[in-house]
Amino acid sequence: MRQLPEADRDAIRIAQDPNFPRWLEQITATGGCSHPVHLSGSTTTLDATTGEILHHYDTRHEPGERLLVRCRNRRATICPACSRLHAGDTFHLVRAGLLGGKNVPATVRHRPRLFITLTAPSFGPVHRAGDARCRPRRDGATCEHGRPLGCGTVHAPDAAVVGQPLCPDCYDYTAHVLWHAHASKLWDRFVIDTRRRLASSAGLVQSQLARHARLSFARVAEYQKRAAVHVHAVIRLDGPAGPTDEPPPWGTTELLTDAVHASARRVRVHTTYTPAVGEMALRWGTKADARPLRAHADCPDDDAVAAYVAKYVTKGASETGAGTDHPLTTWHDIESAPVSTHVRTLMRTCWRLAKLPEYAPLRLRAWTHTLGYRGHILTKSRAYSTTYAALRAERAHHLGHTDIPDTVTERHWRYAGSGHTPGAALIAAGIAEDLATAREAAHDAVSAAFRGALGTG
Repeated sequence: MRQLPEADRDAIRIAQDPNFPRWLEQITATGGCSHPVHLSGSTTTLDATTGEILHHYDTRHEPGERLLVRCRNRRATICPACSRLHAGDTFHLVRAGLLGGKNVPATVRHRPRLFITLTAPSFGPVHRAGDARCRPRRDGATCEHGRPLGCGTVHAPDAAVVGQPLCPDCYDYTAHVLWHAHASKLWDRFVIDTRRRLASSAGLVQSQLARHARLSFARVAEYQKRAAVHVHAVIRLDGPAGPTDEPPPWGTTELLTDAVHASARRVRVHTTYTPAVGEMALRWGTKADARPLRAHADCPDDDAVAAYVAKYVTKGASETGAGTDHPLTTWHDIESAPVSTHVRTLMRTCWRLAKLPEYAPLRLRAWTHTLGYRGHILTKSRAYSTTYAALRAERAHHLGHTDIPDTVTERHWRYAGSGHTPGAALIAAGIAEDLATAREAAHDAVSAAFRGALGTG
């Protein structure tokens, strides 16, 4: 008789356990999380006046004496269930800053708002999809290494060669890595300079701008085909109190657009000088884009922007082909990573530059798996909209529970492990898929009802 696979045997074992119903409740409560955190301990709710115990919870009564909680990993490659939840939270976070809601007034929709894209500069010619610049020059020009400045092929967007250097020897891998390592600082300088230019245009000194207007933003970092990060951001101009306050009359979309373009051209970040590399002046690429977001009822820009950011924020580096989702701790890890030659060379460059004492603060080895980029995938200014913590608290209140009760005066918890056995992983994946299917069906039903109400069929 053919033996069942290990995962199936383990799933049967779990299903036959007397505590299986409660275990199933826990897995369902985590949404079918792929790598739940196991906690053991207790919480006790006391009456603040009398000291009376109002509620006591202890994991000694749980299956395995453990409570399972979500891992909350944003990457779909690691935990599809938690990444879907994170994407939903991101959508609401970004959308609230565009349309209002979540304690943000709806009037923000009528403020000066831009959707901007800032790219990395060129580090060398690369293969491009459907682009005439990937064709050889008519004069037959070659680079200093004798390679033609073009390949003569019109590439499809998903061609593996797209984004790869035309000449790896010409490509400036050192500048690419150092640009990644300073990208967050470059963004900070960009925001500061945009504020400075807004103040100057209004006849104010920068220190006075906060009394007249406030710049709010949410930005997401995305890897291009060439494995260089670029930034998409929503920028909004408010009054000095933030989203509840109207901007001054001089605060127009045109003024904000001019300030963004000027700052994108102007700002520089200089690297620390090293005898081996020298000093580099890092800047944004020349293709800065600033698109106004209009407040028309028939304009889908706001939802489209929020949906785009939410979709990308769950992607791991491995999905984009620009690194891995896990840190690399040895040179062998780099050599065995499932990446392109171009990305592997960037990883090697990170590893080698990390040896220079001047670059020690950049912690390049710790960020080799992201090609030196060490910023958050999504960041926002404080006054842009709500927070992830507030969204989680709102969801917990709506559901009538939290992963760990937080309205307590005494709690004692300890980490007791993570992940699933093979059979538990099989069951959790099924639950996650069922929940996702149910959400999609509910969304389709609401959409159909909305189209019916509009008479669009």
